[in-house]
Amino acid sequence: MTLKEIGIGQTATVKKLTGEGAVKRRIMDMGITKGVEVYVRKVAPLGDPIEITVRGYELSLRKADASMIEVE
Repeated sequence: MTLKEIGIGQTATVKKLTGEGAVKRRIMDMGITKGVEVYVRKVAPLGDPIEITVRGYELSLRKADASMIEVE
């Protein structure tokens, strides 16, 4: 299951990042790493971006980036 598939108001733990190169580095720079809990706050009406809370910070992710984050 990926972060893109998680519903609004749910919390998930990051299991694996599947991105490559600069995309993976950008995701990790946001503080999204293996074992971190991610809370999905809101999804824009057309589905992009997805707003999340990670380590107390509120972030926005593109759907394409969220699909590269495997969660459990």
